[in-house]
Amino acid sequence: MITRRSFLANTSLAACSVSTRHLFAFTPVAPAIVRTPSGSLRGESIDGVRVFRGVPFAEPPVGPLRFLPTEKVAPWKSERDATKFSAAPMQHKQLDVPHSEDCLYLNIWAPEGSGPFPIFVWIHGGGFTDGHAFEPMYDGTDFACEGIISISVEYRLGVFGFLDYEPLLGQQYAGTANNALHDLMTALSWIQENISAFGGDPARVTIGGESAGAKLIGTLMGIPSAQPLFHQMISESGGAERIWDRAASAEISKGFGDLWQKQSGETIANLKTAAGTALIQAQQQFIETWPQHFPLRAELDGTLIPRLPVETIASGSARGKRLLLGTNREESAIFIGPHPAKDATSIQLGNMSVAKFDAVYQHYKDIYPQLSVEERRIRAVTAEEYWIPSIRVAEAHLKGGGSAYVYELEFQETSGRLKGNAYHSLDVGMVWNHPHKQVADAASEACLGKQMHAAWSAFIRGETPAAPGLPAWPLYDQQSRSTMVFGANANAESRVEQAPQAAELKLWNETL
Repeated sequence: MITRRSFLANTSLAACSVSTRHLFAFTPVAPAIVRTPSGSLRGESIDGVRVFRGVPFAEPPVGPLRFLPTEKVAPWKSERDATKFSAAPMQHKQLDVPHSEDCLYLNIWAPEGSGPFPIFVWIHGGGFTDGHAFEPMYDGTDFACEGIISISVEYRLGVFGFLDYEPLLGQQYAGTANNALHDLMTALSWIQENISAFGGDPARVTIGGESAGAKLIGTLMGIPSAQPLFHQMISESGGAERIWDRAASAEISKGFGDLWQKQSGETIANLKTAAGTALIQAQQQFIETWPQHFPLRAELDGTLIPRLPVETIASGSARGKRLLLGTNREESAIFIGPHPAKDATSIQLGNMSVAKFDAVYQHYKDIYPQLSVEERRIRAVTAEEYWIPSIRVAEAHLKGGGSAYVYELEFQETSGRLKGNAYHSLDVGMVWNHPHKQVADAASEACLGKQMHAAWSAFIRGETPAAPGLPAWPLYDQQSRSTMVFGANANAESRVEQAPQAAELKLWNETL
């Protein structure tokens, strides 16, 4: 059985195959030179798209800067080669690319011309412990061909980005459970200061992400000091609930410190100089043995994050901004499988205890009598992890003076183990216009992918999300809860539903 822990390292591999025209340049490649306030960059121009890889936005968080909040990159004097991707962040996932603590870089796909172009900044997923920004799926060529600058951003993962070292190493390390958020905000600051050199419009920055990336989007919405750095948001399978209070964060830190000393025989102080691979090994053992799922996450520190993000959003932190947000109907099928052997345990729940979950789940047979036991379980775990947290973000954003477009993907995979499910990450390949090609109904998936990609592009440009063949997509409100449902197969067209899953939502609201 594939668990969420074992799967998250391979989210993108499950999501799509990639158009080879983005990977192999059969047309001439010309140099592309851009002079930014940070320094000159030499990238490549391919088919009218300028590509700049491995662009630093922060000082390397190594040596004396290990575990500390991000420092802005110092300008460089000579022309910098931007034709190669940087290393991936340190992680347990086995990749065919280098890993390094020196990972704070971004990648840019920009149209030719002076613009001004809208900007799409992508934050990858991976459970806060895995993934990287230059997976082929995130190739931004298609967005650039449509007049959008696409940027993918690296951030520190696991114990480098989401562990509070203050209880272990002292006050200098206060708030370090939010290092990844500092990384992302530093990247967004770099974009504000430098993107005009690429023809970008710093007043039109859309931040987007999927899974852990979408949860970071929800958290950024609730950080007051981050608001000048972006103007609208896209959240795919997210929410804003995966955050510890200080007491829970300190308990996590102590647990990791105890394991580190026992496993390594080293002192706590040696965390500052230990090999990165040793820290990753300790991290993996810690995750596998800690009783709560996703122990490494951001912290309600009272400074960067003053209150729970949903509360801050509801009070107007992202007032006036537009949000595009949604989930997939059977997200959790990919983690717990179509034929689960047992009821939900803490290893499958991201936001609550088993006891709280069971209080809701025991009523699922009443509202979904037509579903099998495994179908009900997949639906309930999906709601706990993705759907309910996403709805809470949307409704908090409306309360805080923002607007939202909400969607649900019910397109069902047409072959393989997950046939018949709209599983977690299936939407990503469609949004990037890189859908599966080796499936039974590849034509339908490609068609829906073109529609979703076009709708996302329209939203990034500041328009109503729309595409040929899609019905008009109305704004979400708490009364009608208008939701765009992307169709299940070639014979089920996309449609707008009013108050979808009303009984299920009522159950969650009343029980909790």
